[in-house]
Amino acid sequence: MFPLVKNALSRLQVRSIQQTMARQSHQKRTPDFHDKYGNAILAGGATFCITMWTYVSTID
Repeated sequence: MFPLVKNALSRLQVRSIQQTMARQSHQKRTPDFHDKYGNAILAGGATFCITMWTYVSTID
């Protein structure tokens, strides 16, 4: 009886995974905060860091 139960459970798991993937593929993904502003924040932070290091290293 154990192989029968094991087989039934594995089929249920495969079916639920397939249903989840089908559901997710039909949904439109809207851009979140990181998609919209991620590169700008990264560039701003890098610019600030370089500017501050340049300023601090050139102080007499």
